[in-house]
Amino acid sequence: MMKLQCTRFDAAGIPVLSDAEIDKFAHIVLKDYKPALLQEAGKINYAHFIESYLEADLYYYDIFNEDPEKPIWGMTIFEEGEIKVFDRDKLCVKDVWMGARSVVLDNFIMQDGKEGLGRFTGLHEAGHLIMPTLDDADIENLDFYEPPAFVACRRDNIENFASRRRKRTPEEWREHQADCFAGCIAMPTVTFLPFVRQILRDHGIWKPNLTTGRDEDTDYIAEELLPEFISEAYGVSKIAAFIKLVKCGIVIDRKPRKV
Repeated sequence: MMKLQCTRFDAAGIPVLSDAEIDKFAHIVLKDYKPALLQEAGKINYAHFIESYLEADLYYYDIFNEDPEKPIWGMTIFEEGEIKVFDRDKLCVKDVWMGARSVVLDNFIMQDGKEGLGRFTGLHEAGHLIMPTLDDADIENLDFYEPPAFVACRRDNIENFASRRRKRTPEEWREHQADCFAGCIAMPTVTFLPFVRQILRDHGIWKPNLTTGRDEDTDYIAEELLPEFISEAYGVSKIAAFIKLVKCGIVIDRKPRKV
């Protein structure tokens, strides 16, 4: 498994990586894991990536959360311990023991029609496992730093527009970087850009980018047509596809979006 070294940390000891650094790292990881995914648009098997390449355990449960308005879609377990899940057979909440380096995905995102969300969430959790963390020397210099035993990723952490924020809390940094990694490894830039450019040429569009919020035709191409093709090719949701279009500069988004 490839490792990425980080020399920049925020005040709470969270590694700070630019989107470009994460994109480059994802490319290196794919070259090591499965080079064919760098040749043409295709769907990465997130479960195989987690279990085989990252050598982590993968589980599916109804993850319990006290706030129904903020459901937890995925968890990454760094240190062994118990998590709470809902037992549908006995209609009760119970504790389940998890070993270190485990990923848990909620059954909700495994339903038919949510395959893209399930794949992206799995890769988001993989991002938590593979993103750089503090080594022992760094921890000695940050007495207040306590590595989390696990991270619980809620609905608003996945497929998020948080990259638009200039300031982030430590948790937001961690979630943004995992989300960015998921987008980069699910849709490698080296195949993504040629794939999208070809779609645009096939539809007689030669502009270097599209700007939303100006006319309905452009909005349709940027928000519906391109995401539909990308979703089919890479196995991601149309939301994730649109965010990638914006990150790559193919779409200049002038519409207000929820972050």
